[in-house]
Amino acid sequence: MSGNRQIVVTGIGVVTACGGDRETFWQSLTSGTTGIAPIDPPQPLISFPNVAACSDFDPEARFDVRMHRKLDRSAQFGLAAADEAIAHSGIEWDDNLRGRTGVIAGCSIGGSHTQDLCYERLYKLNKVRSEPMAVPNIMPSASTSQISMKYGFRGPSFTMTTACASSGHALGMALWMLRTGQLDVAVSGGHEAMLNLGSLLAWDGLRVVSSSVCKPFADKRPGMVLGEGGAMLVLETLESARARGATIYAELAGFGMNADAHHLTAPSLEGPTGAIQAALADAGLAPTDIEYINAHGTGTSGNDMNEIAAIKSAFGDHAHKLAISSTKSMHGHTIGAAGGIEAAATVLALHHGILPPTINSSPLDPACDLDVIPDVARKQDISAALSNSFAFGGLNAVLAFKKA
Repeated sequence: MSGNRQIVVTGIGVVTACGGDRETFWQSLTSGTTGIAPIDPPQPLISFPNVAACSDFDPEARFDVRMHRKLDRSAQFGLAAADEAIAHSGIEWDDNLRGRTGVIAGCSIGGSHTQDLCYERLYKLNKVRSEPMAVPNIMPSASTSQISMKYGFRGPSFTMTTACASSGHALGMALWMLRTGQLDVAVSGGHEAMLNLGSLLAWDGLRVVSSSVCKPFADKRPGMVLGEGGAMLVLETLESARARGATIYAELAGFGMNADAHHLTAPSLEGPTGAIQAALADAGLAPTDIEYINAHGTGTSGNDMNEIAAIKSAFGDHAHKLAISSTKSMHGHTIGAAGGIEAAATVLALHHGILPPTINSSPLDPACDLDVIPDVARKQDISAALSNSFAFGGLNAVLAFKKA
């Protein structure tokens, strides 16, 4: 990709079931604390017992009354994560910089809570008029618009919708736009909230959701656990971060993406392998430079085995020297927010020199015979890492990060 500006992370904001802010999230990951819990209130129509809900998230404490009432939960997560990331970055915006700042987010489903309420009003309560804000709340780009309006950011801003790779693609697009000078600062990541009855029933129909907890790479793993949340990173040039004396958490060094062109739900080996290779090439990294991978690691039989095979294909003998973990074992699969949340985990791992574990991974599937950091976090200084996002429909996004 043309453009030679180095792009770094100077702000991080997170809302997950493992914690409603960056620090609590990181403490949960490094202590192996799960956010997965029984569905509350119980849903007798749903066959699976657990989700990873942001039960401690209080919109009334985050926003004024007018704001929290007009925003769907999905957009609330995006805005709350952006608020934390922007404050964390310490950037002081002037009018010129606001015109050079963009918001690039990922969201797969959009305002599904609002959509559920609309259907309930229509089909159960026989009300033919929806709430006036229904459409603006349902659109996946609602959070992008709210962030840009709140902070006056007038640069190119948009939302990516590519299923589970949505925020991975968003961060990659932000990187390339910053590199080539289309933006000077980007607020980028993702958000998702779909733990409502309609969405849960839809996922139930796929028969991929766990009957217990999430056990990535484990033998006889029962499937994925649905989660919700959001994460946003503030990205800027290395030059500008150094000039203002900012804390630099990591460099976003490369991005690779492609399509399997294979199947709507079943993964291929060639697609993920190629996306990993493209990310390495874009970052100017050799396979042997990578020491850690935050895996897509959904806990489903097909995905985990295929991802391990793709890592072996891309890295060869070096695959057995890699440390790999799936933090979905703790915060669940947050669909459109997954790439953003897992990018935040990867950045924090680089910055702190601690690699989060894959909990519930023992006993290991013999087909997943790489180092998946079972159960306990590992102190290890690393210099380069990948974050994988592999979506339904074969849409793949891989981010490469380097230690700052």
